[in-house]
Amino acid sequence: MTLSDTTRLLHELEPVVAENLDRHLATTKEWMPHEYIPWSQGRDFVGPDGEPWSVEQSRLTPIARTALELNLLTEDNLPSYHREIERAFGNDGPWGTWVGRWTAEEGRHGYALRDYLLVTRGVDPEQLERARMATMTAGFDSGDKPLLRVCAYVSFQELATRVSHRNTGKYTEDPIANKLMARISMDENLHMIFYRNLVTASLEISPDAMVQAIRDEIVDFQMPGAGIEGFQRKAFQMAQAGIYDPRNHLDDVVMPLLRHWGVMEMTGLGPEGERARTELAQFLATADSQAATFVEKREASAARKAARTA
Repeated sequence: MTLSDTTRLLHELEPVVAENLDRHLATTKEWMPHEYIPWSQGRDFVGPDGEPWSVEQSRLTPIARTALELNLLTEDNLPSYHREIERAFGNDGPWGTWVGRWTAEEGRHGYALRDYLLVTRGVDPEQLERARMATMTAGFDSGDKPLLRVCAYVSFQELATRVSHRNTGKYTEDPIANKLMARISMDENLHMIFYRNLVTASLEISPDAMVQAIRDEIVDFQMPGAGIEGFQRKAFQMAQAGIYDPRNHLDDVVMPLLRHWGVMEMTGLGPEGERARTELAQFLATADSQAATFVEKREASAARKAARTA
């Protein structure tokens, strides 16, 4: 996509951004992070009355701690995400207003998650801080993606984050964590709707290019926290626990968006768009088979473990 193509798209999509910004501001509900934190449970970690952290102080299971830590470290990279979407969207007019509003709302998520984990002694605070420093130092780089790929990526990513956060809250079996993660998930869902609507408009303006962008982002998709140290191991643990796995990535993230956009039913695509859709259909068939295999292996492993325990 050339610079002139991007400029044209930014201009043509600006009324859509303005409309959806107004819708977002009218729909979103103000919430206060401090109201979701059990402050009375807090105590010092250092000093004469302090108590250093130890694992038995956490009421979370090891997988729940891993999931919450990974979710928090992903949120911590917000400065990098802000830089990336400002590069793609610019900072003028409704585009710039959205970038600022999105950043402000996302910022609350990291603050609230960290406060919860520290007050409840959910994770080792020193390990968490070292991981934060490493994650933010490495940052996040989208690879200078063109505008339409950015729109496609953030649609999938926001919905994936919503699913991951919501399932993490349920998995903790802690009513406080569950309530907090449910509230954060509501924000992520509204963000997804904003970006989803940009893709809908882009499919009308540049259908072939948008379908190609959707194909590329589905095929190459990675969660924004993929650069976190130990991410693959931790993500696999979450998948084994059913928090976020290939099955719910496909069923709860990819397919709902494809159905909403009507990608597989579109008419009037040119050769490049048709080729992209054919390749996408082939990829989805493979992904479905791989997801089914993953679930079968997980269930078989759980059955073997249950048999040994019995």
